[in-house]
Amino acid sequence: MSRIYLSPPHLTGEELAFVTDALASNWVAPMGPHVDAFERELAAVVGVGHAAALSSGTAALHLALRLAGVGPGDLVICPTLTFVATANAAVYLGARPLFVDVDPATWTLDPALLEAELAARARTGEQAKAVVTVDLYGQCADYDRIAPPCARYGVPLIEDAAEALGATYRGRAAGACAPLGVFSFNGNKIITTSGGGMLVGDDGEAIAEARRLAAQAREPAAHYEHATLGYNYRLSNLLAAVGRAQLAALPQRVARKWAIGERYRACFAGTPGVSFMAEAPYGTSSRWLTCVLIDPAAFGATAEAVWQALERQDVEARPLWKPLHLQPVFAGCARRGGAVAEALFERGLCLPSGTALSDGEIDRIAGIVLAQRGSRVAAIEA
Repeated sequence: MSRIYLSPPHLTGEELAFVTDALASNWVAPMGPHVDAFERELAAVVGVGHAAALSSGTAALHLALRLAGVGPGDLVICPTLTFVATANAAVYLGARPLFVDVDPATWTLDPALLEAELAARARTGEQAKAVVTVDLYGQCADYDRIAPPCARYGVPLIEDAAEALGATYRGRAAGACAPLGVFSFNGNKIITTSGGGMLVGDDGEAIAEARRLAAQAREPAAHYEHATLGYNYRLSNLLAAVGRAQLAALPQRVARKWAIGERYRACFAGTPGVSFMAEAPYGTSSRWLTCVLIDPAAFGATAEAVWQALERQDVEARPLWKPLHLQPVFAGCARRGGAVAEALFERGLCLPSGTALSDGEIDRIAGIVLAQRGSRVAAIEA
């Protein structure tokens, strides 16, 4: 029996035709018609005016923060419950991450704590230079509560929607809820270019500047003239071709993610100690990953014990993101709160959610989980 992975790439069957076209045209460098088309098509799906195709979601975050004017010594606020790249991008610019806890109802950046932090920073005279929200596991943050305090204190807002392509917030697409939005097309995302990302927004000048910076910031001259530091961040035409085929299947991918989540819910219905990431009332998650919380007292086993059991059966599951304020690389960074994220990390588990996953495989995974009920009570009590 082959290994079940957490969220592997899922090809549509149309990628080969797009890549063959790119090869036949000899556009294999980091520019070309598929890059242009992928940018237009992604921008149209998200409902924004412009997009820049880049080598990764991390590159998009890095450029977004640079466009926001972030530099050495600045503070950048982000939720503590997220992938490390959200904070790494700030550190690349010499900035200092400031971690804020998440709302237990949505697992995304807590708006009340954010506002309290911005107010406190205003009083000390050391205001944050940017706020980066994260649309976690496919669920958007609460932008109607986050954007106003950012605007009040003059702090640019950036949306890390790397995990949320296909989600919505009050009728808006994920990625369009802040002036700049970021997507990832890593191999485990809802659509993939194997590696890649996109920076999106309505400010055409900002996106054009991102493209310039991503192409080593070359000045418009016959020779190679560089007046500012740039990066090698553009997406290749070949990978953009893959992305176009993937993007066309986005509605079907989101629908399958929802079906997977619903089947897991049916499998665990009525099971004491198993609960799911709540669906925020203000939008529709893309359900990039189906995440559960295991209450050891009610279930009779810890999330770690369940993870180990799945691994023994060659099923890949993962804990939720380890809070960044607990990561050794960020030791000493400022934070506000953190107990909610810590509790979620202790009890949370991401279950296999790839769109090629069969219903039979979901049932098998659920069976392995359910078989652990009560199996580690002694270990828990010890």
